[in-house]
Amino acid sequence: MVDLSGDLLLRMYYTMWLIRDFENKAAELFMKGILAKGGVHSSVGQEAVATGVGLALRQDDWISSTHRGHGHQLAKGADPRRLMAELLAKDAGYCRGRGGSMHVAAFEVGSLGAYAVVGEGVPIAVGAALAEAMKGSDRVSAPFLGDGALGQGVVHESFNLASVWQLPVVFVVERNGIAVSTSCDRMVAPSTRLADLARAYGLRYRGVDGQDVVAVHEAAREAIAAARAGQGPSLLDCKTYRFEGHYYGEPQVYRSREETEAVRRMHDPIAHFETYLSEHGAARQEEMREIRQRASETVEDAARFAQASPEPEPATYGEYVYA
Repeated sequence: MVDLSGDLLLRMYYTMWLIRDFENKAAELFMKGILAKGGVHSSVGQEAVATGVGLALRQDDWISSTHRGHGHQLAKGADPRRLMAELLAKDAGYCRGRGGSMHVAAFEVGSLGAYAVVGEGVPIAVGAALAEAMKGSDRVSAPFLGDGALGQGVVHESFNLASVWQLPVVFVVERNGIAVSTSCDRMVAPSTRLADLARAYGLRYRGVDGQDVVAVHEAAREAIAAARAGQGPSLLDCKTYRFEGHYYGEPQVYRSREETEAVRRMHDPIAHFETYLSEHGAARQEEMREIRQRASETVEDAARFAQASPEPEPATYGEYVYA
């Protein structure tokens, strides 16, 4: 077991609340029509995976994200102000308003971008790992993907090449069991047998409770250390659950309200971590309240900044667009 410092545990707690508050504020702005440029996909319920992996990586390591990627960006160190500004298509955003919620990239913190096409970011992260290996660098790539992406051919090609070339890649599968609105068991053959899939491609495998941030972090640190030491790629199988629909406002006819409410009560990753912090004497209730307040204030400040920021000048709309 990895020895986690008190400071790191508190950083993890802050990051999880930052992600949750950010997602909830994005939902609020979307429902008010303020954030109306495209859909918004919530990662509420999955904060432990982004946090556990993000805080195990160095700032110069690479990630690639998904359409449900705000949490990945924040855990990797993205500025909440610039991220929220990007969601609102403002000029102060990371991509000058061109990327929005599903296509934001933040190269200065190692984010190669969020990708709306399922599985699209995986080969890009593998390509970054190949580049680093060719340069003799010890930088690691960690592409995030959902279990719905396991039916994409390019993901299997990425697994294969990473294994053949022993690249420094940690594939992070956020296994929430649903591909948009269909159970992954009905559409992705290996969705419940990831250990077998990893073994077939020669990937180091580790299955963890994706609602337990400490377990995720420990598994991520082990896989990242192996990749950095030249021991090849790993697959982290993080079983998690998204509390919201595929996008804000979706009716969620494919699962019952009772199911979602039961998971919220029993498997909330933040509540689970609060119990851990209390039982291990890592944080007092007063400290946790202060951290929650700081995260909330950071998000409120980001929302004010984003709403007050100017939109791109019409004359510049053709800039940063390539074909």
